[in-house]
Amino acid sequence: MNIAYWIVAGLLALFYFYAGTLKMVRSRDQLRPMMAWVDRIPLPALRALGTVEILGATSLILPPLTGTAPWLAPAAAIGFVLLQTGTIAVHLSGEDRRITLNVGLTSTAAVTIWLANGL
Repeated sequence: MNIAYWIVAGLLALFYFYAGTLKMVRSRDQLRPMMAWVDRIPLPALRALGTVEILGATSLILPPLTGTAPWLAPAAAIGFVLLQTGTIAVHLSGEDRRITLNVGLTSTAAVTIWLANGL
């Protein structure tokens, strides 16, 4: 189960680290083609969301790797489930109905919670 955790958590962390970095460094105009919802939230909130994603991705990897505060890994995965639940609500409340990726990320984060409890 340890190998499964590292595969699933590693892929999830890679995705969120990439997405969070994009939200931190790119302008609205650069993000709009891939994230139609960026105009509906303030720019500081978008930057904060990117920061949360980067911190969560780091928390999936570093605590289990170092053995320090291993409870952070399942907490980060729970946070990603909650984040994606909110993201799905944002997509459905607007005109954007593309939630397949969000449902997949929610499922992956839920599996990560389960796997993290076996560490």
